[in-house]
Amino acid sequence: MGFMGVLLRLAPVLATFNVMAKKSDAMEAIRLIVGANTVYDGRINLVIPPLVENGNLVVLKVAVESPMNDSDYVKAIHIIAEGNPLPNIFSAYLTPRSGRANITTRVRLAESQRVWAIAEMSDGSFWRSYANTLVTLSACTEGL
Repeated sequence: MGFMGVLLRLAPVLATFNVMAKKSDAMEAIRLIVGANTVYDGRINLVIPPLVENGNLVVLKVAVESPMNDSDYVKAIHIIAEGNPLPNIFSAYLTPRSGRANITTRVRLAESQRVWAIAEMSDGSFWRSYANTLVTLSACTEGL
Protein backbone atom coordinates (compact mmCIF):
# COMPACT_ATOMS: atom_id res chain seq x y z
CA MET A 1 0.00 0.00 0.00
CA GLY A 2 1.37 3.39 -0.96
CA PHE A 3 1.75 6.47 1.20
CA MET A 4 -1.54 7.95 -0.02
CA GLY A 5 -3.36 4.71 0.76
CA VAL A 6 -2.07 4.77 4.32
CA LEU A 7 -3.10 8.41 4.73
CA LEU A 8 -6.59 7.70 3.41
CA ARG A 9 -7.01 4.82 5.86
CA LEU A 10 -5.73 6.91 8.79
CA ALA A 11 -7.65 10.09 7.96
CA PRO A 12 -10.80 9.19 9.95
CA VAL A 13 -8.70 8.17 12.97
CA LEU A 14 -6.51 11.28 12.84
CA ALA A 15 -9.56 13.52 12.44
CA THR A 16 -10.95 12.32 15.78
CA PHE A 17 -7.68 13.14 17.55
CA ASN A 18 -7.53 16.70 16.26
CA VAL A 19 -10.98 17.70 17.47
CA MET A 20 -10.53 20.67 19.77
CA ALA A 21 -13.17 22.21 21.92
CA LYS A 22 -14.80 25.34 20.63
CA LYS A 23 -15.90 28.30 22.68
CA SER A 24 -19.45 26.98 22.37
CA ASP A 25 -18.33 23.69 24.00
CA ALA A 26 -16.91 25.64 26.94
CA MET A 27 -20.10 27.69 27.25
CA GLU A 28 -22.12 24.44 27.21
CA ALA A 29 -19.90 23.02 29.98
CA ILE A 30 -20.57 26.15 32.05
CA ARG A 31 -24.31 25.90 31.33
CA LEU A 32 -24.30 22.28 32.56
CA ILE A 33 -22.71 23.45 35.81
CA VAL A 34 -24.92 26.48 36.49
CA GLY A 35 -28.17 25.40 34.84
CA ALA A 36 -30.60 28.28 34.47
CA ASN A 37 -29.05 30.26 37.36
CA THR A 38 -27.64 33.74 36.88
CA VAL A 39 -23.83 33.88 36.97
CA TYR A 40 -22.31 36.97 38.56
CA ASP A 41 -18.91 38.49 37.86
CA GLY A 42 -16.56 38.90 40.80
CA ARG A 43 -15.53 37.23 44.09
CA ILE A 44 -12.95 35.10 42.23
CA ASN A 45 -9.28 35.81 41.71
CA LEU A 46 -8.00 33.57 38.90
CA VAL A 47 -4.29 33.76 38.18
CA ILE A 48 -2.63 32.15 35.15
CA PRO A 49 0.58 33.43 33.55
CA PRO A 50 -0.32 35.61 30.55
CA LEU A 51 2.44 33.89 28.53
CA VAL A 52 3.19 30.18 28.92
CA GLU A 53 6.15 28.60 27.20
CA ASN A 54 4.88 25.02 27.59
CA GLY A 55 1.21 24.07 27.93
CA ASN A 56 2.03 20.80 29.73
CA LEU A 57 2.48 22.38 33.17
CA VAL A 58 0.64 25.65 33.64
CA VAL A 59 0.36 26.91 37.20
CA LEU A 60 -3.17 28.00 37.99
CA LYS A 61 -4.24 29.72 41.20
CA VAL A 62 -7.82 30.45 42.12
CA ALA A 63 -9.20 32.06 45.28
CA VAL A 64 -12.82 32.81 46.09
CA GLU A 65 -13.87 35.47 48.59
CA SER A 66 -15.84 33.68 51.28
CA PRO A 67 -15.89 33.50 55.09
CA MET A 68 -16.04 29.68 54.73
CA ASN A 69 -18.37 29.24 57.69
CA ASP A 70 -21.41 26.98 58.07
CA SER A 71 -23.81 29.53 56.59
CA ASP A 72 -21.61 30.99 53.81
CA TYR A 73 -19.05 28.89 52.00
CA VAL A 74 -17.83 27.83 48.56
CA LYS A 75 -19.29 24.47 47.57
CA ALA A 76 -17.36 23.98 44.34
CA ILE A 77 -14.84 25.59 42.02
CA HIS A 78 -14.90 24.54 38.35
CA ILE A 79 -12.19 25.41 35.83
CA ILE A 80 -13.19 25.51 32.14
CA ALA A 81 -10.64 25.90 29.32
CA GLU A 82 -12.11 27.09 26.00
CA GLY A 83 -9.40 25.53 23.82
CA ASN A 84 -8.85 22.11 25.42
CA PRO A 85 -10.30 18.92 23.90
CA LEU A 86 -12.39 18.51 27.08
CA PRO A 87 -13.24 21.98 28.40
CA ASN A 88 -14.01 21.07 32.05
CA ILE A 89 -10.42 20.56 33.18
CA PHE A 90 -11.11 20.19 36.90
CA SER A 91 -13.58 20.68 39.70
CA ALA A 92 -12.82 21.02 43.41
CA TYR A 93 -15.48 20.48 46.06
CA LEU A 94 -15.18 22.28 49.38
CA THR A 95 -16.91 22.46 52.76
CA PRO A 96 -16.67 24.95 55.64
CA ARG A 97 -13.97 22.66 57.06
CA SER A 98 -11.78 23.47 54.04
CA GLY A 99 -10.86 26.68 55.85
CA ARG A 100 -10.11 28.74 52.75
CA ALA A 101 -11.31 28.63 49.17
CA ASN A 102 -7.81 28.81 47.66
CA ILE A 103 -6.46 26.28 45.20
CA THR A 104 -3.13 26.10 43.43
CA THR A 105 -2.62 23.39 40.85
CA ARG A 106 -1.09 22.69 37.47
CA VAL A 107 -3.15 22.14 34.37
CA ARG A 108 -2.51 21.27 30.74
CA LEU A 109 -3.57 23.73 28.08
CA ALA A 110 -3.84 22.72 24.45
CA GLU A 111 -3.47 26.21 22.99
CA SER A 112 -3.71 29.92 23.71
CA GLN A 113 -7.13 30.46 25.20
CA ARG A 114 -9.46 31.90 27.81
CA VAL A 115 -9.79 29.94 31.05
CA TRP A 116 -12.88 30.38 33.23
CA ALA A 117 -13.35 29.83 36.96
CA ILE A 118 -16.89 29.19 38.16
CA ALA A 119 -17.62 29.17 41.91
CA GLU A 120 -20.79 27.64 43.33
CA MET A 121 -21.68 29.09 46.71
CA SER A 122 -23.66 27.49 49.53
CA ASP A 123 -26.55 29.93 48.95
CA GLY A 124 -26.94 28.59 45.39
CA SER A 125 -25.35 31.58 43.66
CA PHE A 126 -22.69 31.24 40.97
CA TRP A 127 -19.75 33.56 40.37
CA ARG A 128 -17.23 33.69 37.53
CA SER A 129 -13.94 35.12 36.43
CA TYR A 130 -11.61 34.45 33.53
CA ALA A 131 -8.01 34.87 32.44
CA ASN A 132 -6.44 34.76 28.99
CA THR A 133 -3.14 33.04 28.35
CA LEU A 134 -0.86 32.68 25.35
CA VAL A 135 0.63 29.16 25.01
CA THR A 136 3.69 28.84 22.75
CA LEU A 137 4.05 25.00 22.95
CA SER A 138 0.72 23.20 23.09
CA ALA A 139 -0.20 20.31 25.37
CA CYS A 140 -3.01 17.74 25.14
CA THR A 141 -2.31 17.10 21.47
CA GLU A 142 1.30 15.90 21.49
CA GLY A 143 2.11 12.65 19.75
CA LEU A 144 -0.81 12.79 17.34
